[in-house]
Amino acid sequence: MTISAALVKELRERTGAGMMDCKRALTQTNGDIDQGIELLRTLGVASAEKKSGRIAAEGIIVQLVSEDRSSSVLVEVNCETDFVAKDNSFKEYATAVAQCLLAGDQDTMEELEQSDLRPGISVNQARQELISKIGENVSVRRFDRLRSSDGLVAGYLHGGRIGVLVSIDKCDVELGKDIAMHIAASRPICVAEDDVPEEVIDAERSIFVAQAKKSGKSDDIVARMVNGKLKRFMKDNTLLGQAYVKDPDITVGDLIAGVNAKVCEMLRYEVGEGLEKRDDDFVAEVMAQANRA
Repeated sequence: MTISAALVKELRERTGAGMMDCKRALTQTNGDIDQGIELLRTLGVASAEKKSGRIAAEGIIVQLVSEDRSSSVLVEVNCETDFVAKDNSFKEYATAVAQCLLAGDQDTMEELEQSDLRPGISVNQARQELISKIGENVSVRRFDRLRSSDGLVAGYLHGGRIGVLVSIDKCDVELGKDIAMHIAASRPICVAEDDVPEEVIDAERSIFVAQAKKSGKSDDIVARMVNGKLKRFMKDNTLLGQAYVKDPDITVGDLIAGVNAKVCEMLRYEVGEGLEKRDDDFVAEVMAQANRA
């Protein structure tokens, strides 16, 4: 039978699948819309499974803070290309996942995947549907929560690629946002020096020792050189020790002390940090698709 453009359009609007996929599904089901939907869902899951092994190192960060600023969530959702990261369907999915987390109490990725994103559709099922629609692997990579019982949680989002949450006592919202912005720009690894892991300190010390020994100085001088470099490292890489981005003449610690506030915790996400990136030859990919057509 002849499949009309109107029928293809209706199926596409109801499923979000590609035009040619819709036409093929309708041809196989003799124009039956409901059967076409079921066929596309079946094919979509198979397609999603094939794509699930592909590298997804692009994407967006979403951060949400509750109205009373007592709780918040930070989530990274990945895709394969920057183009898809800007797609409205992808961004809507990522935002819905963050809203699901803010409203829920999930502690693990498995609990999140099984949560309802919308009535009758879990987070993972919605992810599979999105993979089928956009043709790329999609993954919820990680999420964290930040809460404050006595103070507030503030956040900052930079272009959807860097997200920050910070929990602060005795602080107003505007200052909280400024500190979150500083964290986004300056990448501190911890709030205070006491929070820096020993393995990080040991790794830096070994580097500084190797560098100092090349100078040919005595052991006493080498020790002083190493201690000086470690002191500078701790200052440059802890939030309270860093020069404040909006006023480099003071440190963030000075700023906080001046208003009798206290930074309790911080979270900073950047899209794709630590992940392998795709290295595609886009022209070759387009030519391969053209040759298959």
